[in-house]
Amino acid sequence: MGNKNQQGKSGAEQGLIVSHFGVAVEVLFETGERRMVKVKRNSGHVVGDQVTVAGEVLNRLPRRTELSRRDARGGVHLLAANLDVLGVVLAPGTPSGFLDRAIVAARAAGLSPFVVFNKCDLPESAELSDATAGVYGGIVPFFPLSAVTGTGLDPLREFLRQGHRGAFVGTTGAGKSSLMNALCPELNLKVGELSDYNWTGRHTTTVSSLHALPGGGELVDTPGFRDFGLVDITVPELAAWFPGFEALQEHRCRFNDCRHRQEPGCAVRDEVASGGITEERYQTYLVLLGEVEALEEAAQRRNWKK
Repeated sequence: MGNKNQQGKSGAEQGLIVSHFGVAVEVLFETGERRMVKVKRNSGHVVGDQVTVAGEVLNRLPRRTELSRRDARGGVHLLAANLDVLGVVLAPGTPSGFLDRAIVAARAAGLSPFVVFNKCDLPESAELSDATAGVYGGIVPFFPLSAVTGTGLDPLREFLRQGHRGAFVGTTGAGKSSLMNALCPELNLKVGELSDYNWTGRHTTTVSSLHALPGGGELVDTPGFRDFGLVDITVPELAAWFPGFEALQEHRCRFNDCRHRQEPGCAVRDEVASGGITEERYQTYLVLLGEVEALEEAAQRRNWKK
């Protein structure tokens, strides 16, 4: 709402959006005051935005980072702004490919991803957690824990108190709300009932909000969702950010537009052949590559119709 010319008007106060309620946002001002400010339902403001407020006129300041997701219908949703880390919460039942999409999306947004494997108190989790750590543990920070028992929470607290502002993303039922409650008990966020049959939970969080943690650091709580589609990622960017391809920063393909399928002089395929990249990692990349190519083709068709 408003325009940039109003930003410098007398009486404007600078603050941070800490909660979004759809038709209003809660702003935390530099004085420590909190105040609700009305916004249009599709105003584009998100939690983490730095803003100025003059009366009921709210203006957004430039963002450092943006975190978005694409839903199953192709719609793009902005989740939060001005974060520096993204925690990907996993648990038994998390769909295949969710972690890779989240890591790529985080890196594309300029965020540093880390992994939280929740519900490690359950017998079903041990093998899955160990297998996930075996693939990703050397790539991104990895925290196996139980939000229910508190086991493993201290290393995560120490990581977050290094001044990070981040968010947790995870499919419904992964335990994001329970994890937020464990890290910041006074929040008392509503925890959804979990189905023992299909490991999925109800959508429990409907309002995005930012919370300061007792020991330091800040976390944005976002509504749960079951998908994490890639947003505005090109084929070259996918190879640069895909987890497991980090060694390619020093080894380049012969062709700058290499898609890592059958092209000659492909550094990725050479790494796969030599064992530097596992066949499993490569096959997962090919699946995401197909998704990115489909998105690019769809965008091109839309442009042709304009």
